[in-house]
Amino acid sequence: MDMLDLIESQLVANRLPIVAVTLAAVPHVNTPVVLTIHWHGFVELRITETSDAVAYQPVPSSALQVNSFWHRYDDLDNCLLEAAWELGAWNLERSQVAPFMRPGAERIETTQACAAFGKADPLPGEPSPLVAEVPDADDLIETAGRSGYVQWLFRPVRGGLWSAPTNDITLERGGYRNPTCPLIGKPMVEAKRLRKTRKEIYPLGRSVTLIN
Repeated sequence: MDMLDLIESQLVANRLPIVAVTLAAVPHVNTPVVLTIHWHGFVELRITETSDAVAYQPVPSSALQVNSFWHRYDDLDNCLLEAAWELGAWNLERSQVAPFMRPGAERIETTQACAAFGKADPLPGEPSPLVAEVPDADDLIETAGRSGYVQWLFRPVRGGLWSAPTNDITLERGGYRNPTCPLIGKPMVEAKRLRKTRKEIYPLGRSVTLIN
């Protein structure tokens, strides 16, 4: 699974800076995963057909179902580490999310899971925040509700909104890093033992602070 190629192909197609990239997966091998790219940009819309007045709406995020074989969470972990590393992200955040179909679960947990798997409900009168190509979204959300899921998040520098000059000394001039990522994935808690969301932060960037 080459997540880097997929992200870069979306960059070329959309020609917009990326705010963040997420990947969501349920704890069952060889099931589809959902890649979501959050764009920075606005669409100009005419308010009425008879007026020149316009309104601006944020460009919706792109959610894509990826049907590739994977045998362990380590496969996904290391794939996302490499993509985040080469795209210049400061870190990679991994969240193991507990099942939300349980007594006492909060409504926001269901909302977040739906968004992670490409099915966000818009506010009344508002456009959808997602353009999704996730045919198995309902099945994935149901499985996540029973078994939990894992979500990875990073914010790229190369091709990203965060491409301003930085003091990250690991970056090349174009905001990227050369392969290969020096970190490897860390073990996860078994899904059946997870009682609350568990986070792991992989630090990728490094800065030097000058002291006078």
